Amino acid sequence: MTKHKHYTGLIDRYRDRLPVSATTRIISLNEGNTPMIQLQNIPRMLGKDVDIYVKFEGLNPTGSFKDRGMTMAVTKAVEEGSQAIICASTGNTSASAAAYAARAGIKAFVLIPDGKIALGKLAQTLMYNATIIQINGNFDKGMELVKEVANHAPVTIVNSINPFRIDGQKTAAFEIVDDLGFAPDYHCLPVGNAGNITAYWKGYTEYATDRVCGNRPVMCGYQAAGAAPFVAGKMIDNPETVATAIRIGHPQSWDFAWAAQKESGGWFDKFTDEQILAAQKMLSQYEGIFCEPASAASLAGAMQDIASCKIPEGSKIVCTLTGNGIKDPEIAMQQCADAKPVTIDASLDAVKRAILDCL
Repeated sequence: MTKHKHYTGLIDRYRDRLPVSATTRIISLNEGNTPMIQLQNIPRMLGKDVDIYVKFEGLNPTGSFKDRGMTMAVTKAVEEGSQAIICASTGNTSASAAAYAARAGIKAFVLIPDGKIALGKLAQTLMYNATIIQINGNFDKGMELVKEVANHAPVTIVNSINPFRIDGQKTAAFEIVDDLGFAPDYHCLPVGNAGNITAYWKGYTEYATDRVCGNRPVMCGYQAAGAAPFVAGKMIDNPETVATAIRIGHPQSWDFAWAAQKESGGWFDKFTDEQILAAQKMLSQYEGIFCEPASAASLAGAMQDIASCKIPEGSKIVCTLTGNGIKDPEIAMQQCADAKPVTIDASLDAVKRAILDCL
C-alpha cells in the first residue's frame, strides 16, 4: 500500500531553509503548494514560440500570496511571545494577517485606506474578526503610522518590512524550481510594495548558490501607470490605480527590489489600468484563470515584452498571479457589464433557441 503524507504547509516542507527550530509552534493554514499552470491559448495568439507558466497564488488559503509570508511572520511573532500583530494594507495583507492571527489565537489590528479596499478583501478581514482601523489616507500613510505605533504598543508588525515575511515568500521560487526542474529564463510579476520581487530573488539566489538550479531568471517587475515609483525612479505621492493591491507610491522594499532588478539584468515597466484589465479579462476568457487586477500586470508585461522580442522566442517564462479574482468582484462585474443574462421562458424550445443564437 502506498504511504501518503498529508501536506502541512510551506514551513514544514522547507523547514531546513527557514528560521524555525524543532520546538517552534508552526502557525499554518497549509499555504503554499500552489499550481503552476502552463498557458495554452495566449502563446498561440501571440504567435511566438514561448512557454508561459503562471504561478497561481490566488489558491492560497486566503486567496493571495500574502499567506506565504504571513505563516512565517505570525509563527515567529508567537514564538517571541507577541499577543497581537498589526499591519497597513490595501486588502490582501489585512485578510491574511487576520486569518493567521485567528489561527494563532492572538489579536490582529489592520489599518486600511478609507474607501480604497476591494469588497472581497474587506469581507474576509471582518469575518476573521480583526480590529479594522480605517484612515483618511492611503497605504503609504498607513505604513508610516504602523511603524510609529509599534514603538509605543506591544504589537508585532507583519508587513513586508518584517524579514520573516520575505523568508516565507521566497518559498514560491523554491516551488517553481521543484515543479519545473529548472528556474525560468524570465520571471514576471506585479510590483507594489516590492516585497515579492525581493523574496523571489532571494529564493532563486539561495537555490542557485546551493546548486539546486543552474541559473537565476531575469526579474521583470510591472507596475500600474498611476502607481509606478520604480519606473519614475523616485517615490511618488498620491498613487492611483484600479489595481488596488499595487496602489503604493512609497514601496517599503525599495532598495532590495532595485538590487533584484540590477543583479538579474531585469527591468521595470508600467501599464495603464485599461491594459491591466484587458490582460485580466484575456486570462479569464482564453485560459479559464481568474486573477485579481493587480495580478494581471504580470501577464500584460510579459505579453508586451514577448511581442517586442525583448523576451526572445524559446524562452521559458513564469508570471506570478498574486491574488484571486474573487477578491475584487466589483471590478469584474464592471468589466462584464454588457454581458447581461438572457431571460427566457422555462421551456426546452426556448433554451435550445438561446443556445443556437450564441453558436
